[in-house]
Amino acid sequence: MKMGEDKLISVIMATYNPKNLDKVTNAINSILQQTYSNIELIICDDGSGNYVKKYLKKIQEKDSRIKCIYNDKNHGLAYSLNACLDKAKGEFIARQDDDDISKRDRLKKQMEFLDAHPDIGFVGSAVDL
Repeated sequence: MKMGEDKLISVIMATYNPKNLDKVTNAINSILQQTYSNIELIICDDGSGNYVKKYLKKIQEKDSRIKCIYNDKNHGLAYSLNACLDKAKGEFIARQDDDDISKRDRLKKQMEFLDAHPDIGFVGSAVDL
């Protein structure tokens, strides 16, 4: 663990029948390759087809920071994110959509800001489309 990374961040992500698994892979990798590495990535499959479950199980085997949850049927985004929150162990929560790409220093910058401003409990970031 790098200096100043004593706080675990739980990154939560939900997915449902993604049309392009390459986009999901890119989203996952953009979290796993963060400069702030004390993370867990919790992914909830919201009742997708078997191809998604098979894909997520394969991804989970590659990195112990990935935790997957599987809904028996589609419940929607809020339900799935709440399922992720139930499993989260981090002191902080970060959101990532299954087609988002986070810049490598996103979590580091957000943690530095929160550490410097203890009166603030929520941060966001700009978006490049």
